[in-house]
Amino acid sequence: MSHTPHTLHLAEQLISRASLTPDDAGCQDLIAARLAPLGFVCETITSGPDNFRVTNLWAKRPAAPAIHAGVATELIVFAGHTDVVPTGPLEQWHSDPFAPTHRDGKLYGRGASDMKTSLAAFVVAVEEFVAAQPETPLSIAFLLTSDEEGPSVDGTIIVCDVLKQRGEKLDYCIVGEPTSLERTGDMIKNGRRGTMSGRLTVKGVQGHIAYPHLAKNPIHLLAPALAELVGIEWDQGNAFFPPTSWQVSNIHGGTGASNVIPGAVVIDFNFRFSTESTPQGLQDRVQSVLTRHGLDFDLAWTVGGLPFLTTPGTLVDAVVAAIKQETGIDTVLSTTGGTSDGRFIAKICPQVIELGPPNATIHKIDEHLNVVDIEPLKNIYRRVLENLNTRLTT
Repeated sequence: MSHTPHTLHLAEQLISRASLTPDDAGCQDLIAARLAPLGFVCETITSGPDNFRVTNLWAKRPAAPAIHAGVATELIVFAGHTDVVPTGPLEQWHSDPFAPTHRDGKLYGRGASDMKTSLAAFVVAVEEFVAAQPETPLSIAFLLTSDEEGPSVDGTIIVCDVLKQRGEKLDYCIVGEPTSLERTGDMIKNGRRGTMSGRLTVKGVQGHIAYPHLAKNPIHLLAPALAELVGIEWDQGNAFFPPTSWQVSNIHGGTGASNVIPGAVVIDFNFRFSTESTPQGLQDRVQSVLTRHGLDFDLAWTVGGLPFLTTPGTLVDAVVAAIKQETGIDTVLSTTGGTSDGRFIAKICPQVIELGPPNATIHKIDEHLNVVDIEPLKNIYRRVLENLNTRLTT
């Protein structure tokens, strides 16, 4: 393990802190203590009620004054979360989830993959880069939250609002989500689908099942409309996104008795949508189907996040090249998977990608990461900084 002393050691320190959402458990203080000597100005932004207090860190190292007249400066942000999901049954873990443990070349612990190793790699990559390029025209920042695995209402979105109000200009952002499949760097996310949920209540008339003419069965009334919604092609996707999908997750109807026609049925559904569709457009289409079927209904919507996309350009090119330089891998660009805090950052930053270690064990019992994946991740992050710096200085 001597080949990864700094990154590995910091990852272990972070894993040892039981930072269950929204408790940061001192992770951000540990990181800030490493960044301050490099010239970072570290600011803690707290948010949320007293019983769910969220800790956010905005740490920024200004670009050095241009050595040559006319040299542009740019800001790159490393973003991530210090919180982790609950451990699940402790007795099912083979070692304490908050005592980083090594077995068979793997580092075990809650957050090993999601995403404390990425945070450690961020820090050490920046330390190495600043040591080699102290006068870089790159400004570097960290945006960290303890509310990514939770409701995500007092975390990154709050910091982004503060930065927007200040007029802070972000050029690039790398989110440290675990995006890789088999080896670090084999996949990055250059966008994510949007998510929107709906709760539909269709009303009928409750009655005795033996006298259906005296009742109106809302399940029967809904069935044709439901079949139509299932069969709709919402869009065809595009070069970066699969087609928008619509899925029912729950259906609730009936009193529990076998001889009662229910008075209402409730279904929960979700869209995962591409940049080819908009929330309003999808809502209008659903509403149109339900209305055309003559249903008496209520429909409540929740937009969890809008889609974002970073097309190949300066940041993608720098990341793709860094991965190739470090690992020899031709990485794959992907927009699959769930949502991330990238959806908030993309509103104030034109180029956002996600890059992190393999994700096969995230949120699982015995979460772990191959130790051999740690050093390449740190080196990729450092190479991205070098590539962007070279672009500015040559």
